[in-house]
Amino acid sequence: MSGTIFPYLPFAAGLIVTGLASGIMAGLLGIGGGIIMVPAMVLAYQLLGYDPAVIMHVAVGTSLAVIVPTGLRSAQSHDKRGAVDRDIVRRWGPWIVAASLLGGLMAGLYTAAALKIIFGAMALFIALNMVLPVQRQMMEKLAGMPMANRISAAVIGYISALMGIGGGSLTVPTLTAFGVPIHTAVGTSSALGVILAIPAAIGFVISGWGVAGTPPLSLGFINLPSFVLIGGMAALSAPLGVVLAHKLNAKLLKAVFAVFLVVVGLRMIAQAVIG
Repeated sequence: MSGTIFPYLPFAAGLIVTGLASGIMAGLLGIGGGIIMVPAMVLAYQLLGYDPAVIMHVAVGTSLAVIVPTGLRSAQSHDKRGAVDRDIVRRWGPWIVAASLLGGLMAGLYTAAALKIIFGAMALFIALNMVLPVQRQMMEKLAGMPMANRISAAVIGYISALMGIGGGSLTVPTLTAFGVPIHTAVGTSSALGVILAIPAAIGFVISGWGVAGTPPLSLGFINLPSFVLIGGMAALSAPLGVVLAHKLNAKLLKAVFAVFLVVVGLRMIAQAVIG
């Protein structure tokens, strides 16, 4: 029995560490932690020898499922500080729900390589966006347009669903460009991440139902052991990230995280192209 369990112990330990790091980053940057979880799970599934054709789908779907408890804890912590704008949540919510559900349902139509390229390209864009205010400058020009909020919410919802992220990396710069204070943007982004992740995760369950090659105990494209371990640890550590968000040097933190995103993005694209 021990011989059967032993190979999975490093995997479980890695998932626990990933969950703790993801929860802290979720509260710290309002990003939902998916940008960390997805590449970590892909690596773990690769090391365990699971089918390369589906591990990216499973990593993305499981990440979205994990974002639900993580985002709830993070949003609650931000809400206690008065940093969640409920009007924005109501305005963006329906569009995010529809677009993220569509993204989850369409996930099965994308190859693993396509999902990796999408993830890698967006990771590079997010890294650039952290160093240079590219997105903010783009969105400031649209701030006065009535449809800007709806279109932004839909685009963020769809792309984030395919990446397995809570959308904070795109939502926060957009909200700040629309004149929302940074702390409110981060807190509101955490709440929107939950609204995004729930329908997207449901879509990944449906689109992955009956697909062969998924890791054991998977529900569609969501792996339940990964969800429990990462989700539990992330939910516990998310409030710590919120506390740190109000104490650390934001510029230095963003610069370090941007470098991490560049490495992850280039690695994902290289895997997709080289195989």
